[in-house]
Amino acid sequence: MILINDLCKKFGKLTVLDQVSLNLGSGKSYALVGPNGSGKTTLIKSVLGMVRPSSGLIQFNGKDIANEWKYREQIGYMPQIGRYPENMRIGELVDMMKNIRKEVKTVDEELIDAFKLYKIYDKRMHTLSGGTRQKVSASLAFLFHSPVLILDEPTAGLDPVSVEILKEKILHERRMGKLIIITSHILSDLDELSTEMIYIFEGKVQYNNSIEALKEETHETRLNKAVTTLIKQKELLNSITEQL
Repeated sequence: MILINDLCKKFGKLTVLDQVSLNLGSGKSYALVGPNGSGKTTLIKSVLGMVRPSSGLIQFNGKDIANEWKYREQIGYMPQIGRYPENMRIGELVDMMKNIRKEVKTVDEELIDAFKLYKIYDKRMHTLSGGTRQKVSASLAFLFHSPVLILDEPTAGLDPVSVEILKEKILHERRMGKLIIITSHILSDLDELSTEMIYIFEGKVQYNNSIEALKEETHETRLNKAVTTLIKQKELLNSITEQL
């Protein structure tokens, strides 16, 4: 569904993405992992059309996304930090989004109901806690039955009950055959929610395979242990290469 080929992005002399190539298919959930500054956010923003790559190609359903915008209607995006009009009420924000996407006749308000946001529709955004903002962001991301979901640190700041509600929703959408991309520093969450793992370091894809394969290769049963082992192996390989 999303094809990325030799994608590069430079900010001045700094190379943030370095020849990234990925083929992301429907029905899979990808854990996008890497340290801060590795290029994860730039990659996501490039797919969303918010960052223009320096070179390379991104295709959505076989079409180049350069100078296009309609494809974005097929993506539900949950940012790490939701920035909304501060004086707008929750209910007004939901209604505004529905008005923008009038062509979608049936919306998915399951998370709105599960989080009981309808009870606080009259609250203004500037009065909300970080956790409640996360609930609003999650509800908006799933609202339009989008075939692609990009979730940036989705469980950050949520209480335990809300975390489980959101996890079950993500798993349900995966079972429905959607393409899901998740970034998170909470590897235990990714272990539950994802089938594939993409590890990025210094703008390069260092690993791109199933989580099951990673565990087999590292002889670990938990994702956090497997990722730690992978990083140590990469560091050792780089050290040996530099000495040659």
